[in-house]
Amino acid sequence: KRITEVWNLRLQIQRLCTHCKGVVDYGPAKKPKEVGIDHIEEQAGKTIERGPFYQEDPTGHRTGNRVDPKLSAVIIQTCEDALQAISKLQATKRVALTAKLLKEKIRNIGGALTIAFPMGLPEWDPARLALTDQDGAEGAPGQKILDPETATLWFAGKQFERDTIIKDRIRHEKSKVVAKLQKDGARAPGREAGISEEEKKAMMAHYYKKQEELKRVQTNDEDDYLHSAWANSNSLKYQLHGQSTGGIMFRKGRGAM
Repeated sequence: KRITEVWNLRLQIQRLCTHCKGVVDYGPAKKPKEVGIDHIEEQAGKTIERGPFYQEDPTGHRTGNRVDPKLSAVIIQTCEDALQAISKLQATKRVALTAKLLKEKIRNIGGALTIAFPMGLPEWDPARLALTDQDGAEGAPGQKILDPETATLWFAGKQFERDTIIKDRIRHEKSKVVAKLQKDGARAPGREAGISEEEKKAMMAHYYKKQEELKRVQTNDEDDYLHSAWANSNSLKYQLHGQSTGGIMFRKGRGAM
């Protein structure tokens, strides 16, 4: 249950930060019945309220009345801090992720929004709804929200039983465990890739470089190697005589004989 709670809170923070970016860029959301692109609405005779920091929303879902850039910077910084807390890099740094920490990050974002909008965001604004996890994400297509009561945990193609603990399955303390959550009744999740994305890119770059080298070799003349020092049949004799160029150099001459 605690793992599922952390998972759902991570998703909530991701959605909340996405909605906050919309607030920062284009201001509060319009009422659902008033959605429309402002300049087109003006051409139709509608009056559009434009504040000092107005920026038209190209999708027509927000009013365009942004807050002061200084307040926007506070929201952005708070969201970046929250996103850093849920980053996968935290695992490599051995930083534990808890529900308490994630809830604190959500409260911090709520505080930043309150500073920017003392009267509060409209009740229909997605950012306000996401603060209380009421933005309808559970009904979204492809959603990853899991039920703590029924979610299942998988490792190495096998499901963990709810009454067991990790040490019942993993005997070695220093083992790295990559487990995955699934919905109840879902089949086993796919296995982790054998190599990381960074390793894959490095391998592709290496093979591409080798391929280019082979192309250059194939396009060279067959006798091109004869111009190399190692292909000179007299190179051993020149070395024994202390001659590096294969010829006798005169003091005032221009070249070898």
